[in-house]
Amino acid sequence: MTELDFGCTGVRADPYAAGPTLVFRLRIAAPGGERVHALALRCQLRIEPAQRGYGDAEARGLGDLFGERERWGSTLQPMQFAQVSLMVPGFTGETEVDLPVPCTYDTDVASARYFEALEDGEAPLLLLFSGTAFVGPGGFQVQPVPWDKEAVCRMPVAVWREAIDAHFPGCGWIRLPRTALESLRSFRSAHALPSWEATVEALLAGAAAPAGGAR
Repeated sequence: MTELDFGCTGVRADPYAAGPTLVFRLRIAAPGGERVHALALRCQLRIEPAQRGYGDAEARGLGDLFGERERWGSTLQPMQFAQVSLMVPGFTGETEVDLPVPCTYDTDVASARYFEALEDGEAPLLLLFSGTAFVGPGGFQVQPVPWDKEAVCRMPVAVWREAIDAHFPGCGWIRLPRTALESLRSFRSAHALPSWEATVEALLAGAAAPAGGAR
């Protein structure tokens, strides 16, 4: 069986993608110079939160994911970030390829909440590989990519923010039930408000105003 080695040499934001996208640079090697005709690769990206430290502000932001610091010994467990597939062209010896990974700024998603809570530094990721390798010096031999193939990536938090800000600069995201959204639409229409931001600000101002105008 052909032995394949995987590594991640870096990650960058893709400013030209249709949505927020991270691009991981993979290095794939077949020691011994054996010809690899193609790889049908699957990659699971996993966050390893126990592999870094957290400031007090970050700990507060991660409270809904992991609870209080006192519980982190049991709650700071790996979480899935993404699963993607990639066709790797043929190579002999070693090659490098880009692995595009779409990401979300929906903070109802645990991975987005995790990244959003980090102030700086790096996010510890583990890339787990599987799939099918087409190899052989003459003709094709079909072999599985073993499940134990993996690569570590220390993704700068600034790269994730760059990917999000390229499409949603200075914005957040809140998911609402349709009934609540329809109520917001009705309020916006009734008050001729020009934007959703103005609608929310008007509601907040109304909620903060003293009842009956009393102080």
